[in-house]
Amino acid sequence: MSEQTLKDVIQQKYGEAAVRAQSGAEKTGCCGTGSGCEDPITSNLYDDSETQALPAAAVAASLGCGNPTALIELRAGDTVLDLGSGGGIDVLLSAKRVGPTGRVYGLDMTDEMLALARENQRKAGATNVEFLKGEIERIPLPDNSVDVIISNCVINLSADKGRVLREAFRVLKPGGRFAVSDVVVRGDVPEAVRKSMELWVGCVAGALHEDEYARLLAVAGFEGVDVEPWRVYRVEDARQFLGEAGLDVDAIAPHVDGKIASAVIRAAKPGAS
Repeated sequence: MSEQTLKDVIQQKYGEAAVRAQSGAEKTGCCGTGSGCEDPITSNLYDDSETQALPAAAVAASLGCGNPTALIELRAGDTVLDLGSGGGIDVLLSAKRVGPTGRVYGLDMTDEMLALARENQRKAGATNVEFLKGEIERIPLPDNSVDVIISNCVINLSADKGRVLREAFRVLKPGGRFAVSDVVVRGDVPEAVRKSMELWVGCVAGALHEDEYARLLAVAGFEGVDVEPWRVYRVEDARQFLGEAGLDVDAIAPHVDGKIASAVIRAAKPGAS
């Protein structure tokens, strides 16, 4: 698939997810796929204490694979960038932690998600937040401008992950920190899965091998790279959305079982000399 075709499909799927969330529909899981399953990737990622003060639509539009705001200490006054900010849940959680002297940017390429996020910002009364339209491969911020980059199951959707990581490195200040949640592969995955666009949008087919993720971060210039799988998926966990993508689940089960995981990925930009 071409990079543009992939982006078009992602925008369509996530735009539909934003409309569902805005309408008050319950979250359909599976990282943006059309499945209505209570999937193991997007379930039970946030404590009620975190979400109870947020607009319901921000929670309903969350299609991530982790809780990046829990991965790293955010300090008062920090400038934070969320790559692929969706309905804004991680932006709004971060905004509370950096306080009025801090700033949080949410970057998304989908108009419906941006509209939803800005409405959620208004409802939450967050004045230290700005949502930007753009692509994570071309971040519309200056060099050395943010302290922390977070992301939640979005970088794996890019057709050029190396460029995303180089852009992340560029906009981080010296000593800046990178802490994201993403889906990674822990072994070889059948080509049928890799070629499925539905599964790419669902965070699986585009996932990097954990070692390749670490390598690309190092090539981009990061240090202290750590890729830590924390939720490993079994085929039975994903049977419904694998089937809905048109795959013979029983046939591929031996080849994918236990090889896909949500991971915590951390790194840092070297500090000023």
